[in-house]
Amino acid sequence: MSDDADAVDTEAVRHVADLARVDLEADEIEAFTGQFADILEYFETLDEVPEVEREADLTNVMRPDEERDSLDREVALQNAPETEDGFFKGPNVS
Repeated sequence: MSDDADAVDTEAVRHVADLARVDLEADEIEAFTGQFADILEYFETLDEVPEVEREADLTNVMRPDEERDSLDREVALQNAPETEDGFFKGPNVS
């Protein structure tokens, strides 16, 4: 294990649990101590992965918004399986 992973101790786990307002039993603290150390070690492994070149800026590939006429209510509702008072009617949710 590396330095950051070694820095995870039971007090750090208790502190994180307190911040999250989670009550942990002693055996859970021990289990999470090892798991947190493993997670930090995985992040350190990711830090070792070389960066790849990418485009400097992202560009918008979406078309610009265009204002246009909308459907008439009757046309929009004509294929609806069920309508009520000029609106789409969906199934009851309980």
